[in-house]
This record gives sequence, structure tokens and C-alpha cells, in this order.
Amino acid sequence: MQDNETQDRQPPPRVISVFGRQIRMPQSRALRVAMGVGLVFLGLLGFLPILGFWMVPLGLLVLSYEFAVVRRYRRRGVVWWERWRQKRPR
Repeated sequence: MQDNETQDRQPPPRVISVFGRQIRMPQSRALRVAMGVGLVFLGLLGFLPILGFWMVPLGLLVLSYEFAVVRRYRRRGVVWWERWRQKRPR
């Protein structure tokens, strides 16, 4: 009976936190990677109307939840940002 219960459970949803807002990500890893790569690629075409360079950091953020290399740079950026905020005079 416990085997059926464990098979029915789904993993918790992937959530990205951006500026205090929670954004749910798709369950499929392949879809998350495709979405991140697409955002980065289309962001590089930011000089075109509708598309924008804002898509590059968003795509890297999505990819950082899948790849350790990108996650490492995201973490360094967060640590740098927090240190900068604490040193800044108020």
C-alpha cells in the first residue's frame, strides 16, 4: 500500500525567486533548459523591437537552477550584491 502512495507523490514544484516574487517553473528539466537557452539567445537579439537585453539575465537565472557552473556565478553575484548593499551608506 505504501508503494502506491510513494508513486502518486509528485516532486515539489520548482520555484525561482526574483525580487521577492515567486515564479513557478515547469516540472520537465528539458523544458526548463530549453526555456533558459531560448531566453538567453533571444536576449542577445535585444536590439530588435519587442525583444530585450533583460532576457539574458533571466535566462541565466533559469539555467542556474539546472547547471552548477551557472549556479556558482549566480551565487557569487548574490554574495557581491549583499556585501555592496551592506557597505553602502544610508
